[in-house]
Amino acid sequence: MKTIPYKPLFFFNLSVIEYLALTPRHIEIIESFWDKQNHFVAFLVLYLLLGLAYRSFSTAQKVAVMGVVAFQIEIAQYFIPGRFFSLLDIAADAVGVILGIIVCRYAVPAFKRGN
Repeated sequence: MKTIPYKPLFFFNLSVIEYLALTPRHIEIIESFWDKQNHFVAFLVLYLLLGLAYRSFSTAQKVAVMGVVAFQIEIAQYFIPGRFFSLLDIAADAVGVILGIIVCRYAVPAFKRGN
């Protein structure tokens, strides 16, 4: 049975999210959705991939990593024309992480098996 390369998937997704969050270009398909929904989904997926890629990390360590990413994006956006720092974006990120924690604990057998 082949193993899924979760670490490269995590870093690929992180790179795509960083690009979308920090580009001054307007990408219509991304902007057609509610901004907070984008944050929520992005951080849910990132948390799940982080959990699969780094199973040895505690929940607190994973939350810390995701918190650093969330604040780094918002701080960087402050310096990009047409973008701005938003605590509401960080709150949407946090909701995605919280749902990710719930999914990891109760809904995804792969997190429990250690596959």
